[in-house]
Amino acid sequence: MRVTQSMLSSNMLRNLNTSYGKMGKLQEQLYSGKKVNRPSDDPVVAIKGMYYRTELDRTEQYKRNIGEANTWLDATDEALGQVGDILNRVKELVVQAANDTNTEDDRNKMKQEIDQIRNHLKDLANTQIGNKYIFSGTHTDMPLYENGVENPVLTGAAGVDKEIEIDVFEAVRININTPGQQLFQNIDSLMGDIAEALETGSVNNNGTYIGGLLGDLASGSNGTLANVQNSVLEKRADVGARQNRVELMDQRLDLHKVTTTKQMSMNEDTEYAGTITELVTQESIHQAALSVGARIIQQTLVDFMR
Repeated sequence: MRVTQSMLSSNMLRNLNTSYGKMGKLQEQLYSGKKVNRPSDDPVVAIKGMYYRTELDRTEQYKRNIGEANTWLDATDEALGQVGDILNRVKELVVQAANDTNTEDDRNKMKQEIDQIRNHLKDLANTQIGNKYIFSGTHTDMPLYENGVENPVLTGAAGVDKEIEIDVFEAVRININTPGQQLFQNIDSLMGDIAEALETGSVNNNGTYIGGLLGDLASGSNGTLANVQNSVLEKRADVGARQNRVELMDQRLDLHKVTTTKQMSMNEDTEYAGTITELVTQESIHQAALSVGARIIQQTLVDFMR
C-alpha cells in the first residue's frame, strides 16, 4: 500500500487530537479532584460512586431519625421523672393523712393539694412534642385527657397501646414512644381514691382506706401507691434502656459514615501525585509528537507567503 503525504498528515492530526484528549482528561481530574467526571469515563467507578452516595444519604436520614428518637425519649423520660417526683409527694401526704392528730381543716388542705396534683398529672399525661402527644400510642393527634376527664375517643381504641417505631439503621427499628393510657388511668384512679378518703375522713390506721394504703406500701399490691410508683420506675427504666441503645446506634452511624466516605474517596478521588506525573509525561510525549509532526508535514506555498 502506498503511503501518501495526506495519510501521514491525517494520522498525525488524529494522534495529536488523542494526545490533547488525554491531557484534557488529566487536567480535568486535577481541577475537579475526581478520577471520574462523567459515567463514560469509567462506568464501574461511576456505579460504585452512586452506591456510596446513596449509602451516605441513607446514613444522614438515619441520623435525623436518631435525633427524632432522642427528642421523644428525652421528653418521655423527663415527664416520667416528674410523675415519679410527684408520687413521692403524694406518698408524703398519704403518710401525713394517716396521722390521727389531723383536723378536718388539715385534711381539706391535703385534699386541695391532692386535687391540684391530680390535675397536674393529667397535664403530664398530655405531654406533647410539637403537636404530637407522646403517651397516646399511635393516636399522636389526640390527648389522653380533655377538659380534665379521660378522652372518650381513646377509651378502648385500637392503637392507643401501640408502639411507634423508627428506622435507625439498615433493618434496625426502635420504638420511640411509651403508651401511657393504662399507667395514667391507674394513677388517676389512685388519686381519686385518696381524695375521696380525705374528703370522707377515712384517714386513720384502723383498717380504713388510707391505713390500708400505708399497710400495703411494702407489698406492692394492685391499686396501692407502691404499685403505681413501681410501674412508673419500670417505664422509665425501659426508656433509659432505649436511650442507651439509640446512643450506641448513633456511634455506629458515625463509624459507618466515616467508613463509607473513605471507600468513596478511594473509589473516585484523584491521586494528585500520580496524576501530575502522568500529565507531565503526557505533555512530554505531546511535545515530541509535535516535533515529529513538523518534519512530516511538507511546506506549501502558503508557508512561503507568510
